Amino acid sequence: MLLYIHIPFCDSKCSYCAFNSYVDKFSQRERYMNALSIQLETELERFNVNSDNLIETVFIGGGTPSTVDPHLYHPIFERIRPYLQEGAEITSEANPNSATYEWLRGMRELGVNRISFGVQSFNDEKLKTLGRAHNTQHALQAIKNAAAIGYEHLSLDLIYGVQGDTKNLLNSDINQAFALPIDHISLYSLTIEEETAFEKLPEMASEQLDLTQWLFDKIASKGFEQYEISNFGEYKSKHNIGYWEHKPYIGLGAGAVGFLNTTRLYPTTDIEAYIDAPLFIKEECLNDAELLNEKFFLGFRSNVGVAKSLLSKAQYAQAQMLHEGGLLEYRNEYYYNPNFLLADEITLRIEGY
Repeated sequence: MLLYIHIPFCDSKCSYCAFNSYVDKFSQRERYMNALSIQLETELERFNVNSDNLIETVFIGGGTPSTVDPHLYHPIFERIRPYLQEGAEITSEANPNSATYEWLRGMRELGVNRISFGVQSFNDEKLKTLGRAHNTQHALQAIKNAAAIGYEHLSLDLIYGVQGDTKNLLNSDINQAFALPIDHISLYSLTIEEETAFEKLPEMASEQLDLTQWLFDKIASKGFEQYEISNFGEYKSKHNIGYWEHKPYIGLGAGAVGFLNTTRLYPTTDIEAYIDAPLFIKEECLNDAELLNEKFFLGFRSNVGVAKSLLSKAQYAQAQMLHEGGLLEYRNEYYYNPNFLLADEITLRIEGY
């Protein structure tokens, strides 16, 4: 059982961002956090959360969770505390410019034990290009503060495939990241999304597959295992893996998504509408084929793999062919993809049978 909490407030809108976030709604923060508590009550019942069905992980994402004061999170943490599995991984995203020492300390006191920093780059010019509100010094100081406060696990995001990227620039980013007290990196290729500032500048995305492979190899050479196409670490996020394993997850907040059995649950994306009616949630029922295709897609782009038992006779024959050709590994009744850059192609090859 996973819990995701969406915080849709941001102090700036990045040029590439298509997430449900707003820069002009800060006056609604307290009311929004109260609405989260209302929805939480319904979800605890819907998901039958109890002493035998505990919450394994919590992830606070956004938006920018570090734009909301820790005291506003307090009622949610108090409500879920009896249902947290011992040693539960509790992550919050944070932006370096708003994750002050006081904010980091306050979240640690609530029980957060992992911070994921939206760094994106340690190059100030690239940060300006991406529309980030922080600079390199903000990032360095925030990560060092989090380590000093005592967070068990620290992660940072980096973006590549941006116009102007060079091997030297990316090498500098990686080297700087590994000079910091982190145990995880999320590495994302710039994707041009609709309704973003970059929508009219598609040339800003400039991924080169040979450079991507070099990046993957560079991070691996530093001792971080790639356990999903975008995720590397000495420590592997239990929350991330829970999604790929198709575990049920509660989705709290405007723009969040929940998943239970075969049903996706969608609260409204509009902040004011959510505040007025936090229990208005749309449902989408997935059929067996849709669920199976998701398991293929998620399994082949991560170290979760795909169980042989899920495959039809024709799909098994196709998987065996890929295995014999060296494109899939087979261990303990599971097929694994050793090259995540081929995940989409492999999924299409198998699900088509």
